[in-house]
Amino acid sequence: MNGWMDTPNLVMSASALLLMLQGLLVVVLIPGVDRWSKRYFITIFSVIVLCAAVYFVDTIIYRYPSMALAERAAIYLESLLSSMLMPMLTVYLLHCCGEDWRKSGLMRIVMTLWTVYFILLGVTQFTTFIYYVTPDNHYYRGPWYPLLLTAPEATMLVNLVGVVRRRNQLSRKYYCAFLIYLIVPMVAMLVQMLFFGLLFIGIGMALAALLMFAIILSDQIEQHMRHQREIAQQRASIMVLQMRPHFIYNAMTSIYYLCDQDPEKAKRVTMDFTTYLRKNFTAIASEDLIPFTEELEHTQAYLAVEQAQFEDGLFVDYDTPHTAFQLPPLTLQPIVENAVKHGMDPDAGPLRVRVCTRATGEGSEITVEDNGPGYEPADDKEPHIALANIRQRLEMMCGGRLDILPRDGGGTAVRVTIPSRTRPTHE
Repeated sequence: MNGWMDTPNLVMSASALLLMLQGLLVVVLIPGVDRWSKRYFITIFSVIVLCAAVYFVDTIIYRYPSMALAERAAIYLESLLSSMLMPMLTVYLLHCCGEDWRKSGLMRIVMTLWTVYFILLGVTQFTTFIYYVTPDNHYYRGPWYPLLLTAPEATMLVNLVGVVRRRNQLSRKYYCAFLIYLIVPMVAMLVQMLFFGLLFIGIGMALAALLMFAIILSDQIEQHMRHQREIAQQRASIMVLQMRPHFIYNAMTSIYYLCDQDPEKAKRVTMDFTTYLRKNFTAIASEDLIPFTEELEHTQAYLAVEQAQFEDGLFVDYDTPHTAFQLPPLTLQPIVENAVKHGMDPDAGPLRVRVCTRATGEGSEITVEDNGPGYEPADDKEPHIALANIRQRLEMMCGGRLDILPRDGGGTAVRVTIPSRTRPTHE
């Protein structure tokens, strides 16, 4: 190793060490990583930390002629530790594809190649054919040095073929992560063979491991968010399918009696009830944001049916000049239903519900006010499950927000804020 290489080697080994220590800290502390991935990355980051630390120490002790034995030990540890990463990758790949590594032909090939490398590395300690360290602490490659790297390169190629053959079993990001983790060290190893003395392999391993972790972490976060959206959608579907039986019963009963008393009104209520049901079942199949006008129509149909039942016990006021925005389905209607369900009290006089919209600097705002008994945070159980579900879907689907506030003069105000990025470009 030439003297001019000491500084770049120190920089590369120190950089690799610091990167891996930071990566190890992140993988230990960050939530959202599945148990298998966390254990895998803690293990490989720990191995690379040890390897980078040995590289760093090796760069220092190489300057001292009396430390030839320590230099030989350092080179042996560097080679052994770095070689362990490929079998570990194979195990992780097989796990991600749902295969048992104990029964895998790929794992047997990789372990055979690693065993060959381990034997060659042991033989190297007693010969000068591959590499050797002189008594005055000078490192030299022997004529068979490329033979030592044949097994690791072959292991990488075998793993690469294994990844490509299993690409349909991996997500796109996992597939890219495995490719990067294999290709970057492979290139670094080839460069190190050409530029004798520069420790490219250390920084190559560190960068490859960090890139792999970052890509897999982003994929797992996306999967987690997608899973949460699916859960929220399922909750919304369940909420729709579990429509209050007494509401349906009362609506049908009202229509029945109106058929004799006021046929025209019976027709209107039947149409409103039909619209309400249609909007409910349409919302089950909807996975995207919908225009506010559709949600408003759903809400108006629901309130029209309720007004037919309660007559002078329920009054509704709409102040919705701003309608050119989108929101998750089943946002406004369940809020209004919640207000009617928990605000209606025959002994307290008529319930008044007011629905307002307006454009704000943040985007669009919906407010539902009622003069009912008011919101009690201590009762945040069954009466407010619908609001908690709406809040979750707003956050996940459009970055929206739901706030529950006391209303001036008594009652409750529920305010929904929809960010402007979900609005169309024109009113």
